[in-house]
Parts: sequence; C-alpha cells; structure tokens
Amino acid sequence: MKLKKTVVMVGMMGAGKTAVGRALAAKIGAPFLDSDAEIVKAANMSIAEIFERDGEAFFRTKETQVIDRLLDEERGILSTGGGAFLAAGNRALIAEKGVAVWLDADLELLWQRVKHKDTRPLLRTSNPRQTLGDIYDARVPVYSKAELSVKADAKYSIEDMADRVLEALLTRPDVLEA
Repeated sequence: MKLKKTVVMVGMMGAGKTAVGRALAAKIGAPFLDSDAEIVKAANMSIAEIFERDGEAFFRTKETQVIDRLLDEERGILSTGGGAFLAAGNRALIAEKGVAVWLDADLELLWQRVKHKDTRPLLRTSNPRQTLGDIYDARVPVYSKAELSVKADAKYSIEDMADRVLEALLTRPDVLEA
C-alpha cells in the first residue's frame, strides 16, 4: 500500500488513537508517529508535569509545533493528543498536509477506558466522570469536522478498529493507494 498523506488520528482521550494508530501503521507498513510522545521526549517530562509546571497554553503551543514538524518530516500514521484537533490552526495544518480520522467513541466507552488511569491531567477533578462528559460535549462538534470518521464499539478489538480505519482510508485514493 502506498500512503500519499499522513493520516492523523483524532478523538477523545481513550478513543484508541495510539493503539489503533500503531496497529494501522503496522498493517500498511507505514511509520507510526505520536505527537504526545514527541513532546514528552523533547521536554523530558510527562504531559501531566508540563501542564502542572507550564500550563495548558504552553503545552498547546508546543503541540502545534510538533504536529507541524511531524507532518513535514515523513508520511505515516500520526496519533495526536485529545485536545490537538480543537485548535483551528492545527485543523488547518492537518487539512493542508494530511487527513484527519476521528475515532468516534461514545462517552460510556471512553469512561470505561480512562476511569482507572491517573495519567489524564484534565480528569484530575473532584468528579472526573462529569468532567469527561463536559469535555466530550464540548469536543464532539469539533471532532465531527474531521474528513473521515470511524465509529468505535466496545466489542471491537484494536485490530478490528484498525481494519475499519483502513476501510475508510481505502475510500480515499488521494490518501491511500492499495
């Protein structure tokens, strides 16, 4: 398969952007890129530590710089943080240099996946379930602007989701050629 544009995985925390992105990259023989991992490596700090020390605005600036660089460096499957697609500038970069694929998972599925993790700085609140719901309600209208959307389901394995994304990509010969 020939990848003609970078595929950018977008969606909520817990949607599977990294896991599905890795599986998809392996399936099509493309590099896997992860904007959060690049930020952590460059800062030598966790995302939670960056948020705590420098704030979300600083993190978002770095995130845009990393996404822009990764989109320029090589074509592959790029996993982004849950908030990355919210910035109009990031959406424009992705539309210009790649294609956005929204992993559309419902709120209950997301909660089942993130409720036992303490690595989500935005959920460090007195009511993380309510916070996740508020974030979900605010972000879904923005995620729906992605060029492609793939509905997640609790019964799908990571491989199943990667197959569903691959099917969606194959409808776009400007992105992926079989």
